[in-house]
Amino acid sequence: MESIEKIVAKQLLDIKAVKLSPEKPFTWASGWKSPIYCDNRKVLSYPAARKVVYEAFVEIIKKHFKDVEVIAGVATGAIAYGMMVAEVLGLPFVYVRPKPKDHGTGAQVEGDLPEKARVVVVEDLISTGGSSLAAVDALHKAGANVLGMVAIFSYNFIKSIRAFENANVELHTLSHYEALLEKAVEENYVKPEDLDVLKEWRINPEIWGK
Repeated sequence: MESIEKIVAKQLLDIKAVKLSPEKPFTWASGWKSPIYCDNRKVLSYPAARKVVYEAFVEIIKKHFKDVEVIAGVATGAIAYGMMVAEVLGLPFVYVRPKPKDHGTGAQVEGDLPEKARVVVVEDLISTGGSSLAAVDALHKAGANVLGMVAIFSYNFIKSIRAFENANVELHTLSHYEALLEKAVEENYVKPEDLDVLKEWRINPEIWGK
């Protein structure tokens, strides 16, 4: 039976949520040049892919975070996924803004979050890990007990792996860069000779293409 990592990777490739272009790299908002672009919001438009994602999230949470009391989605990309997971599990849902709002209560965590509630965070994409861990920090400041995080996809940068380890945050992803490359070759999305370029980028993404 095929692993969930490859099943999700195929879904992302099939609906073009992930695009691979070693010859004509993309430019990220950070300014990095990249042979890959990932937009997991596209999954929301495809019922079959969407179901694979939220059902896999539910299974991971049931296995690794049995004591969860609240699901939190990271705005904006993971709000919808977090809502679906919370609905299936019959749990309350909150979401975390990138920064506190500049009006009203000034809240960064939106929704009803009981003090010391055990929370699992839902994220759509892990790149460097900075924004994801900032959401965890905001939940801690709001009084939550964060059990860990689940995400659709991670580039598995060394920087992000170390960041999660240093923050002592347990992370489980449905798929990751290595599984994606394997599936991309199997399904002829890229040529085998492109693999060296794609692997090289992940090692030093900050300087790749400069």
